[in-house]
Amino acid sequence: MNALVTASARFTLTPNGTLWTANPSLDYQFWCRYLDVYERIYLFVRAAPCQTVPDGWIPATGPGIVAWPIPDSLGLTGFAKDLPHTVKAAQKALAQVDAVHLRIPCSIGTIVWMLLPAQRPYGVEVVTDPFDVFSPGAVKHPLRPIFRWSLAFLLQRQCAGASAAAYVTAHALQKRYPPAAGAFSTHFSSIVLRDTAFVPQPRSSAHERHSWRLVSVGTLAQLYKAPDVLIDAVALGVREGLDLHATFVGDGKYRQVLEAQAAGVGLSERVTFVGHLSTKAAIEAHLDASDLFVLPSHQEGLPKAMVEAMARGLPCIGSTVGGIPELLPAEDLVPPGDAPALAQKIRAVVTAPERMAHMSAWNLAKAREYGEDTLRAKRGSFYRYVQNKTADWRHTNPAPIITRSEK
Repeated sequence: MNALVTASARFTLTPNGTLWTANPSLDYQFWCRYLDVYERIYLFVRAAPCQTVPDGWIPATGPGIVAWPIPDSLGLTGFAKDLPHTVKAAQKALAQVDAVHLRIPCSIGTIVWMLLPAQRPYGVEVVTDPFDVFSPGAVKHPLRPIFRWSLAFLLQRQCAGASAAAYVTAHALQKRYPPAAGAFSTHFSSIVLRDTAFVPQPRSSAHERHSWRLVSVGTLAQLYKAPDVLIDAVALGVREGLDLHATFVGDGKYRQVLEAQAAGVGLSERVTFVGHLSTKAAIEAHLDASDLFVLPSHQEGLPKAMVEAMARGLPCIGSTVGGIPELLPAEDLVPPGDAPALAQKIRAVVTAPERMAHMSAWNLAKAREYGEDTLRAKRGSFYRYVQNKTADWRHTNPAPIITRSEK
């Protein structure tokens, strides 16, 4: 059986039909997880055509994983312009594929969902919370309040109608977006943590430290990871006598704004933006060179970057949103958007070597719960349930065989 998988990520498409991604977390190996159950996966995603592969980009398709590309719409105007083409492509895909998996929230997944026949089974994989994504301070857009309420309502309906629902959190997302009564429900992170992602032992306490390196990993395309809050907190800590240096891994349209913010509070020499890193090894190098990982997000599902930092034995501070409280104990959390509270927490942690050693041990042990073997079993149960439901439905609704020429 094959399956159609929708996702919100953007890709490039070379003339040979290969999808390429700048995100190492969405490479070919990531999508191969579906092949544990399905024979072929069609990725129904936005893709911009290109003749040559951009530097640092890696393949997202290969044997068993095939592109079903649609236009790479930008903004509401581009989305509206390309909507007829996207709808037609979705109708054709649904007429030919078997199982349907929607990674949501996602505008492309919503189009597919709206075209599904009432009785057709589908699975949802809920990866984040739009109500928090569009919370005050997270996104700057005049229609932010409308997006916040309408997209949350839409996600509730999508989860309520699904045959099976998987969440990246154990509890947080399920409370706001519950599955239907009787539907299969589970939770697993979309992270891939192989044995090499883990350090062999936690960090030991280091005494007589007078300088500390902070690191944060996440997109700068929006401000929902709260890099601006972290810059303000570092500025407060420096004014109070702490020797702090912060590194931001990630890129996006707000990078220049954040660089200007850092300069404005006198941190040009203390805050470094390294941009997008295309390999996990490069990201791990920054994690290993740092003393504290900080993610004061306005919203989260379950932050993969934090789990990856924990697997390196790195002490972490996070905000009390989404699935972060499922990762960190309460004493390592701060309210979102509160720079003074974050500055106080950073001071309390970095000036307590024994506490940092305890945090390292806790985080490493917690990260092992997200090892590949543990999550693979949960994913397999979820995929098989959707597969079986689809097989039952297909008995009375046979699909034509897909050929490459028809695609």
